[in-house]
Amino acid sequence: MNIIFLIASGLLAPHSIDAFQRHRINLPVRTSIQSSLRLSTEDDVQRLLEKARQLREEAATMSGKTLQEVEDEAKQQKLAQERIVEKARKEREQSSTGSRSSMQILPVPDDAKAQNEQAAAAVERAFKDGITRQTVRFALIGQEEAMSGELNEFPGGAKQIYRECGRPLTESLLRELRITPKSSGSSDENEQITSSATPPTVTAEDIWDFDGSAIISTDAVKALVFPNTDVKYLKDIEALDKEVGPDGLFLLVNPFWRNVESWGFNILAPNGKKRAQEVIFDNGYQVTYAVLRFSVRGEDCVAVKSYPYDWQMYAYREDPSWFNLQVPVYLGKSEEEPTSAQITEILNSKPEFKMSKNMRQMQRMMGNDDQ
Repeated sequence: MNIIFLIASGLLAPHSIDAFQRHRINLPVRTSIQSSLRLSTEDDVQRLLEKARQLREEAATMSGKTLQEVEDEAKQQKLAQERIVEKARKEREQSSTGSRSSMQILPVPDDAKAQNEQAAAAVERAFKDGITRQTVRFALIGQEEAMSGELNEFPGGAKQIYRECGRPLTESLLRELRITPKSSGSSDENEQITSSATPPTVTAEDIWDFDGSAIISTDAVKALVFPNTDVKYLKDIEALDKEVGPDGLFLLVNPFWRNVESWGFNILAPNGKKRAQEVIFDNGYQVTYAVLRFSVRGEDCVAVKSYPYDWQMYAYREDPSWFNLQVPVYLGKSEEEPTSAQITEILNSKPEFKMSKNMRQMQRMMGNDDQ
């Protein structure tokens, strides 16, 4: 019997799972939902419904409630989640008016593939608007990892990050991009964007293995992955900038600096900060795409930037209709990169987050509404 199917169908309240676990009733919670939906005969369906009825009765008995109370609570949980989704939808509609930079609400990418597709669209839009020097900041997740999963601490350091995230994400981005060099003498800027379905050939050249840095390229694009504040990378950026030329696309991917102040005083490179200003910050390298994951007030939060739109802020919340699933709730937008204080203020004003994550979990264990 698939307990996920029962929850999704509104036949079993999520808190009833805890009652079963306390009485050591084992349920195959990891069984695929699809296997429950592939019942091919009416007899199978009837047996499933009968089993669901029996489980509801057992759950009601264990929790000291009537069968009707268990069913009503399951329905209330579904209605509560629908209210959250509807509220977020209305906020999106209200936020969709105004300037070009605030016209679109960006979805949180579910995984690496969705992140790459979203990043490619942002990079192409910026390039079409004449921005040839760009910065991309990926959420560092593996190819099979969900965006809502726990943050990977990468015990192997920069080499592991590059091997598992930096290189695969950058190579996938460059394969997604459909940018071709401008033909000599051509005045048509749109000629640089092509709809060709053939992905370009991507090559990778390691710089410093212990830094996890590399140059990843196609015929039309170069990306410098994981540069840091060592003066060597300023020289690399200068050289690549000249090699690509003013019309070519050059990306800095997840650089290890936030702004020019990241270059502190270095006795071996006393002019490092000045050089960084000249080489990087005076030449653009605007952030055209970024996904930042962080924790605020104990909540898992995400901020998404995709050119030309504002930063979009989300916080994950447990879905009461599904076991062990979190959904992103839209918090609002910001012209600048959002701060923890800014998101804390928004969370405190949202009824969905009036209780902390731990309090919501306790309420569900007690069979109460966590709204």
